[in-house]
Amino acid sequence: MVTKARLVMNVMKKRIFLVDDHAIVRYGISELISKQADLEVCGEAEGAADALRAVQTLKPDLVITDISLKESSGLDLVRNIKSAAPHAEILVVSIHDDKIYGELALRAGASGYLMKEEAIENVLVAIRRILSGGIFVSERLASFFVQQQLRGASQMASSPFERLSDREKQVFQLLGQWKGTRQIAKELNLSIKTVEYYREQLKAKLNLTSASELVQYAVNAAAQSKA
Repeated sequence: MVTKARLVMNVMKKRIFLVDDHAIVRYGISELISKQADLEVCGEAEGAADALRAVQTLKPDLVITDISLKESSGLDLVRNIKSAAPHAEILVVSIHDDKIYGELALRAGASGYLMKEEAIENVLVAIRRILSGGIFVSERLASFFVQQQLRGASQMASSPFERLSDREKQVFQLLGQWKGTRQIAKELNLSIKTVEYYREQLKAKLNLTSASELVQYAVNAAAQSKA
């Protein structure tokens, strides 16, 4: 008598850690991941400090984080994770403009950037590409990087915007959204005095003479980036 044996494959699941200050966002991504045979959520946090401690303990294969967190900038968390747990890959999922924040996230150590509006459609693709050693960015951001490359290093170096620091670019981005000093300070977890300092630095580097000129410049830049 021949009996049929069922072969059960022992699939080693990749472990994902979620960081977002909105529980509904964590729940939505977790639900998607839980339906995958090769992936699992090993933990989650709403703040940067708790996330960093958990990542060091749980050692996930990949961390998905937002940029805007309650306690700290998500970009700072990316840098801290890459320093404390370099084995962990990072995917940033955010509402912020990928043309500016996508570049900042990759420079901070992330391996991918995904807009939240595209998360349901692309997050699993992004996760698997990063876990296989690749980089994931939107077609729009990839095209933007190619355009930068084609302009040539000399032209990019001569652009005032390219000479801005990462933090100055963040402040500039939020000014382009008509956000005031207090709002920017709260979002970036900075003091009002520090944001005022960055505004002065922006005026100097962009050769602008007034606060209203700076805001208008930032708003115009934001409109062009969406075009």
